[in-house]
Amino acid sequence: MDRARLGDDKGHNGRSGSKSWCMPPETAATPAVPAPRPVPPKLNPVRVTVPEEPVAQRTADFREVLHAYSRDDAILEAKRCIQCRRPWCVEACPIDQDCREYIRLIAADDFDGAARVTLRENPLSTCLCKVCYHYCEEACVITKKGVPIAIRHLKRAALDFGRSDLVYVPSKPKGQRVAVVGAGPAGLMAAWELGVRGYSVTVFEQEPRPGGLMKTIPAYRMTDADVETDRDRLRDLDVTFVDGTKIGRDVPVPRLLADGYQAVLLTVGTPAHRTLGVPGEDLPGVLPALRFLKDTNAGRPPRVGQEIVVVGGGDVAMDSVRTALRESGGGHVTLVYRRGREEMPADPEEIHGAENEGIRFVFQRAPVRIVGNGRVEGIEVRTMELGPPDAGGRRAPVPVSGSEATIPCDTVIVAVGQKADLTGFGPELDLKITSQGWPEGKKPGFETGVPGVFAVGGRSVVYAMGSATDAAEAVDAYLSAKRGESPTPSRPDPFGGEGTFQLPAGYTAPIRS
Repeated sequence: MDRARLGDDKGHNGRSGSKSWCMPPETAATPAVPAPRPVPPKLNPVRVTVPEEPVAQRTADFREVLHAYSRDDAILEAKRCIQCRRPWCVEACPIDQDCREYIRLIAADDFDGAARVTLRENPLSTCLCKVCYHYCEEACVITKKGVPIAIRHLKRAALDFGRSDLVYVPSKPKGQRVAVVGAGPAGLMAAWELGVRGYSVTVFEQEPRPGGLMKTIPAYRMTDADVETDRDRLRDLDVTFVDGTKIGRDVPVPRLLADGYQAVLLTVGTPAHRTLGVPGEDLPGVLPALRFLKDTNAGRPPRVGQEIVVVGGGDVAMDSVRTALRESGGGHVTLVYRRGREEMPADPEEIHGAENEGIRFVFQRAPVRIVGNGRVEGIEVRTMELGPPDAGGRRAPVPVSGSEATIPCDTVIVAVGQKADLTGFGPELDLKITSQGWPEGKKPGFETGVPGVFAVGGRSVVYAMGSATDAAEAVDAYLSAKRGESPTPSRPDPFGGEGTFQLPAGYTAPIRS
């Protein structure tokens, strides 16, 4: 899976330093003598098992699949961490979450401290402890000998057993207003970053509630209540939410600037679905995956049959096959993907979960047409051979002539990608549309062709958050210049202390695999 960093990787989010949340030099006491490093524990390659709901029970409804650690199990798992001098896990995190530190605190039975560290860099911790891709675990050195530390699950333990109702405190008000368009993970992160820096932020969202594409994540992974918990963490910042308003259609972007917003950050995501472009796609029984997932989460699931085919290989496809299985009441679900298993972009954890639940995988097949008389009766597919790598490094599928076959089915769910809805966004913005569909500003800091308007996105929840942090820093620099001041060098302590954000000791360079 392509894990390349989005946008400019300038020293990873432009932040630097050697100590975590240190006092500014002018106010710090005499330098402390570094404490001697403890002898690291002997490497234990075996992970403490994450509790999991049995397949027979969990597929009957949308109950949680992966459960939380107990307090004792969390401490035991945290003690597996050897506290590397170079924090590989932090370098792999798009938001620079100091997971090494919260793991150390959990191992010492300091869950309050671990919760504070978690929320210090991550206002969406409740969501991320359940749905993050845990790039940190991919970088964990224990992977060389066994199973990496369960970093994401330990984040959850920090929130479960530590004090997580901490209040964010804004810096001195800047007297400038910023409009953030979109209340998905990028928009929420940008609103937090700017709110902590003292800006007055209004977040515009076209849906009735915030969350963006997180609202399509099935409840067996994460609930709407988790999104609301994280949104409520912003309550003491000068952040206002305006729901049910689509910027571009209801309010043009130039009007935001005319109405007194001195900067605009577009974080519109990719809420529109891509189509297969094959005959029969308009038949009853063909469902766009995003709409299927969103409506199911909202309590109005579309009707599915007993023989369901999902087309696609990404995370939306994985969510769709597992949701369709639960909605079918005992039906059969098949996933059709035009490449092989190794090329699937979905999270391996989700692929494994789907396999355990009995989803049938059909690889190296591409849809030719959907057949039926008034309703879906089958999907005709063609075998694909994997040729040389394409521009992105993935092997390009090549059709095999005369290999067509029909898979009988009564429902087809299309999960072949998403795109942004750019209705009302004029050409003057000069937006770059990424290969995965979201718009970005082409200039440094994600600024668009219109001064003061920025645009950013990301391919996963945490990557969107990381890119939004970069963009928010660029907005701060732009508005600081308008005030005739230097930009804030780094994020102030979000809890109102005198420290500022610094990368942890040993941090060398961001890791992007």
